[in-house]
Amino acid sequence: MDSKGIKNTIKRQDLLYPELSYKIVGSAFDVYNELGSGHSEKYYEKGLAEALSKNNLKFKEQISFPIKYNNKIIGRKILDFLVEDKIVVEIKKGNRFSNLINFGNEDVVFKRIINFS
Repeated sequence: MDSKGIKNTIKRQDLLYPELSYKIVGSAFDVYNELGSGHSEKYYEKGLAEALSKNNLKFKEQISFPIKYNNKIIGRKILDFLVEDKIVVEIKKGNRFSNLINFGNEDVVFKRIINFS
């Protein structure tokens, strides 16, 4: 499936930021369609940064996010991307799956996780 077919096949009314999500996932498909499978995660990250820029999306890379317990910071997580200050994008490759985009051996697979906190 290419990025143009994405919007027609997964459009749902109950998603937060659906248009932004479609643009992000479409960007991932564009990267995968050009690079193919088998590359290191860092190349997919660099490609996705280029694709997001090309699609005029504002994003930050490698954002430090605090992990809290009882209102105390107990650690930090590094997020791959924060797009438009709304959607966190974590990417992986191969058989590992992430919060949104997985550059697999045969295709791009994505899922959405909604955090209402």
